[in-house]
Amino acid sequence: MKIFLASGNAKKIVEMQRILAEHVPGIEVLGIDDVDGYVEPVEDQPTFEGNALLKARAGVAATGLPSVADDSGLCVDALNGMPGVLSARWSGSSKAVEGGRDARNNELLLDQLHDVPDERRGAHFTCAVAWVMPDGRERVVEGRMDGRIIREVRGSGGFGYDVVFVAVEHDAEDLTSAELGPGEKDLISHRGRALRELAPYVAADLLGEGSGD
Repeated sequence: MKIFLASGNAKKIVEMQRILAEHVPGIEVLGIDDVDGYVEPVEDQPTFEGNALLKARAGVAATGLPSVADDSGLCVDALNGMPGVLSARWSGSSKAVEGGRDARNNELLLDQLHDVPDERRGAHFTCAVAWVMPDGRERVVEGRMDGRIIREVRGSGGFGYDVVFVAVEHDAEDLTSAELGPGEKDLISHRGRALRELAPYVAADLLGEGSGD
């Protein structure tokens, strides 16, 4: 049973397959690299929900498969909620190699927060996940993870801003999201929460087990 994830991020594809497989055994999540000539739409919407729907609809149009897309970002209190929907492009390197782009984004963020005291370094991740069926059915769910930004990069897991973010659930241990195991991160992450909420609806639509409501 195949679905399409409108992303070329290999770690994100693995994460989504891991979570959805709990509800839909045998599901196979294909990514952008699995579709020849796939053209990504411009993410020009002002909200996470808008961009997620834009990408999921484009996925259905290009592949004919049920499609999932997410738009997520880091919202920093001291930066008035930025980078927000611009998180992936914060350093202006959206076309760079994934790892290099992440490093530049984190470097810029830490530089911008250099003089901000620890008590004002609160932040949260937000994720909107859109599910679009070829017959036009659509659903969007959201997840959130609260925490703070530390002053240095730590950890080798995860991706994006995980290396500088400590979630409230791990504040006492001072562990970044990049220092957590995949299962630990799934339990508390914004994307994990959104996917767990969405998964029953995906199962219902794919397996014909009702509406999911």
